[in-house]
Amino acid sequence: MSTPQTIYFTDYRPSDYTITDCQLEFIIENSSTRVDNVMQIKRQDPQAKVLRLNGEMQDLELLWVNDTLYDESMYTLTEDSLTIALDMEAASIRIITRIYPDENTALEGLYRSGGIWCTQNEPEGFRRITYFLDRPDVMTRFTTKIIASKEVCPVILSNGNLAGTATLENGKHVAIWEDPIPKPAYLFALVAGDLGSIHDVFVTMSGKKVDLAIYCDKGNEAKCHHAMRSLKKSMTWDEEVYGREYDLDVYNIVAVDSFNMGAMENKGLNIFNSHYVLADEQTATDMDFMGIESVIAHEYFHNWTGNRITCRNWFELTLKEGLTVFRDQCFSADMNSALIQRLDDVRSLRERQYVEDAGPTAHPIKPDHYIEINNFYTATVYEKGAEVIRMLHTLLGEEGFRRATDRYFENFDGQAVGTEEFLWAMQQESGIDLTQFKRWYSQERTPTLAINSRYDAPTQRLTLKITQHIPKNTHNQEQLPYAMPFGLGLLDFKGREFALESNNAMILREGVVWIDGAVNELVFENITEVPKLSLNRNFSAPVRIECDEIDYSFLMAHDTDGFVRYEAAQQFAIATLQSMMLGDEPTEAYLCAYGKILEDETIEPMYKSQLLELPTISMMMQFQEIIDVSSIHQSLEALKQTIARRFATTIEKHVHALYEPQNSSIDAVSMGKRALKNRLLSLWMSLGDEVCALLCKRYYDESISMTDRLVMLDLLENYAPELAKPAFENFYESHNDNTLVMNKYFTLLASCRRDGTLERVSALQEDPAFDEKIPNLVRSLIGSFARNLVAFHAISGDGYDFMADKIIEVDGFNPQIASGLAGAFKSYAKLSSSQKEKMGNALKRIVNHPNLSNNVNEIVSKIINS
Repeated sequence: MSTPQTIYFTDYRPSDYTITDCQLEFIIENSSTRVDNVMQIKRQDPQAKVLRLNGEMQDLELLWVNDTLYDESMYTLTEDSLTIALDMEAASIRIITRIYPDENTALEGLYRSGGIWCTQNEPEGFRRITYFLDRPDVMTRFTTKIIASKEVCPVILSNGNLAGTATLENGKHVAIWEDPIPKPAYLFALVAGDLGSIHDVFVTMSGKKVDLAIYCDKGNEAKCHHAMRSLKKSMTWDEEVYGREYDLDVYNIVAVDSFNMGAMENKGLNIFNSHYVLADEQTATDMDFMGIESVIAHEYFHNWTGNRITCRNWFELTLKEGLTVFRDQCFSADMNSALIQRLDDVRSLRERQYVEDAGPTAHPIKPDHYIEINNFYTATVYEKGAEVIRMLHTLLGEEGFRRATDRYFENFDGQAVGTEEFLWAMQQESGIDLTQFKRWYSQERTPTLAINSRYDAPTQRLTLKITQHIPKNTHNQEQLPYAMPFGLGLLDFKGREFALESNNAMILREGVVWIDGAVNELVFENITEVPKLSLNRNFSAPVRIECDEIDYSFLMAHDTDGFVRYEAAQQFAIATLQSMMLGDEPTEAYLCAYGKILEDETIEPMYKSQLLELPTISMMMQFQEIIDVSSIHQSLEALKQTIARRFATTIEKHVHALYEPQNSSIDAVSMGKRALKNRLLSLWMSLGDEVCALLCKRYYDESISMTDRLVMLDLLENYAPELAKPAFENFYESHNDNTLVMNKYFTLLASCRRDGTLERVSALQEDPAFDEKIPNLVRSLIGSFARNLVAFHAISGDGYDFMADKIIEVDGFNPQIASGLAGAFKSYAKLSSSQKEKMGNALKRIVNHPNLSNNVNEIVSKIINS
């Protein structure tokens, strides 16, 4: 293993040279691919005399500079670069290399999987295809010629518009693709294979016709229609909300099973993990359908926020990802329920990003250093980045934010820029100086707002004191207070809101104030009684709240802000579980508040299912100084049982009333009914009730909804394994030839909280349907076990040893997936001494393994050093 090299933001310099145009020719053969690369080089730094091109894992065959054939004495070749003396303003360089897609198990660059050749070049995969300036601030016009067997590869695709095709001798054919819009190499894409497809047309707001196509394995064409509908809705939404029109004549999507990421926004040729394209009502869950709509939109929105304007360097990744996540969240909110979408956003942030922010791999949304950039495609860069954009949206308002983004597009179209350029556009529309707000980009960890109030009855005045507690960063350095919008409501005893009137608080609009001090004392007038506090409405800022004055029962019953009502239910449950872990019983106040929600027929089913949700083990771990998974799990089960016994009649009545076995529709009402029914069944099933177990088995047999069938399998596997066995056998027999459905099968079994899960997971690795070279299957079986906190943190430490073995094994062929698995160990610092010793031994075994990748080394070293 070479010594890992840290790359710092402060060391960034513009490229000495750029590549204005590139003509690529690929000759695809079974054993290898020949790449002929002709580049037009232009010097940017007059003092530059040496051109260093990135490149690795390829054979250099021939090199010309301005028609002069170079021999080995005229260049320097290393394992990761090609260096040429070049003291001239412009040059034409031609390089012929040979690459070996079948051997590319890392799935970066051009690789072959399942008979399909495809690429993944973000962030630094293009250097595995040819020698190039593989950095995002070098934007190039690409023309791509692909030659392949017409029988083996009847479909050959690349970026841009199709310029021509021809049939060649020896059974080959050729296609030429021209992309008129400059782009960095990470957005280059190529796909070749024998694929099925569906086609449609979209007419833009200016009347231009765009040909749409989705390609997939033959036989899966019928599962692409939801993705196509989602694409067309995305194109319409981006025109209506942001005024952004699509700019090419074609838009292609390709679905592949072997893909490290969720999807990739390559210009005009998106390549997707098949999980985010293929769906029908027999094989996909409600969440699958929602996820596809969201990810299709996300990659399309990148056309403007990521492609036409890209990031200057990889430290600026949140420029494109945080903004685009925010855009796809808003799109999903407009297409479905805004409240449910917001709750989903917040839940995801807290389950993933808050944990990351509190752990050894915490980093700002704009990191200042990295060893392996693949490790920074994180919840912080994406989801917290989106929350920072949302705060700007809240500050500017809908119209102001639209004006600011218009300014951003108009000024920086066709450029590689940074967050400073984006914030400049925001500042032009803001009446508030954003200098302090920029700390959200450079500081890490989650701030806490400590809040208390003082009411003066004679003056009808409420003083609200908000103190920012800013944690130190991972280097134990102090950090500074933030500026943020803060959603606030003051409610009377009936839940009616007082108007916010203040002489000293900066009120952005009704219900939103601006906070920027380490200590903020806001005084509100004409408050006629002691108000109930409704804090951080709509989750206006990504902070934690500490306040002893919150009346959870009241807010659960009366608050008109859907997020705060949900938050009250969550915080009341968290407090109840914390008391139960100390030996107390659930309070009557909590059970009554929960029962009122359960019995309230006016609450929409999907929202009710969210209000009745209990905190997860992962959420409860965030509040423990020393993690005790077993205690959390036992208390959660005990609380479920208490609720189920207390409200048995109501639960059973609702379950029967909500059950619709022949309904697999994905309209909001149908999905809401399923979600609520399944939430209630999970409570009922916790009692080990035989009647409920038989009901679950019957529901599995009768339902045509994949959502219902999976929930029933999960409940049976955890609470009635004797009934689960024949159900799982039936499921396997029905779907073992469908990789997407088998992902669900492996996930369920690896997530089981019963004893013996590790042994079952180990055995499943030998199942014919499992292939460790397919990332989705690894994530489903091995990744799901790592997220199964009960099994992973078993007192024996066997879960740690198993994961260490798998990380070392997977790192040998796919470091990116291996480093993702290594994140399971991030709780190391908070374990008990005995568990820490066992996990520490597993971590040391990983980090001391010879030839460990930089990807895994960076993650594991940070965890050990924490």
